Amino acid sequence: MDRFLEMQTFNAVVDTGSFVKAAETLNLSKAAVSRYVVDMETRLGVRLLHRTTRRLSLTEEGQVFYARSKELLAGLDEAEAEITSRSVLASGLLRVNAPVTFGIRHLAPLWGAFRAHNPQVTLDITLSDRVVDLLEDGYDLAIRIGQLEASTLVSRQLATTRVVLCASPPYLAAHGTPMHPSELANHAVIAYSYWSGRDEWRFDGPQGPVSVTTRPCIRTNSGDTCRAAALAHQGIILQPSFLVGQDLAQGTLVELMPTFRSVELGIYAVYPTRQHVSAKVRLLIDFLAGQLAGSGVAW
Repeated sequence: MDRFLEMQTFNAVVDTGSFVKAAETLNLSKAAVSRYVVDMETRLGVRLLHRTTRRLSLTEEGQVFYARSKELLAGLDEAEAEITSRSVLASGLLRVNAPVTFGIRHLAPLWGAFRAHNPQVTLDITLSDRVVDLLEDGYDLAIRIGQLEASTLVSRQLATTRVVLCASPPYLAAHGTPMHPSELANHAVIAYSYWSGRDEWRFDGPQGPVSVTTRPCIRTNSGDTCRAAALAHQGIILQPSFLVGQDLAQGTLVELMPTFRSVELGIYAVYPTRQHVSAKVRLLIDFLAGQLAGSGVAW
């Protein structure tokens, strides 16, 4: 038997002063209400109610039990109300994982604005280019950039970013400007370790797909390091526009072979489940989607 249901039934009988009225309040039959109270008295080994044809009254043990069970039921109501309010109001700890470069360049300036609108949320931001396990590592949300593989995770696309082939003007002046992807095999390239194709760089050209096996002179797991090496005239890089867009606009890097396009990557918010999504997660996703869409950045 559900002890909380027994307590709830007993309290309803005491509060209404009648088995019949308690049954109406709880939408139960009078027989069910009587059975719950009798079963509870039997289990406890004490009489809780004096019953006469005219009225009900609490025994001494019933008075003690009524007071304590009232507290317990009130505590349950408070606990449920707190959890319900948390699903409506954004509050509590929110753990977020994001890629290092994107997190520093484009997300770091946004956290203050989010907290200003949601002061009851405590943010715990971890930057890592490693693909974390949200459940095992205890993250509420991750920002991922790429082409997502099939999984049980739920994702929402926030923006897209174009991967751009580029180099500095001094490098091109010294080594020549490649006009076709096949020429990259004879150039110094700076490779990103997490690139899915490793040393094989693929493009969609005017006549269809083209690929070339590059020979990196520098390999790194940091997009910022790739960019810095390119700005130091060390070679050609293949990096997302969110990282090199400003360099391209300023002319410190130049896009190569624009008719040969590399991939376009999605920028996603990824979270464990779409059921009972907390307010803090839901509001952060909506906030990031709005900020990235309205940023004016040429992703």
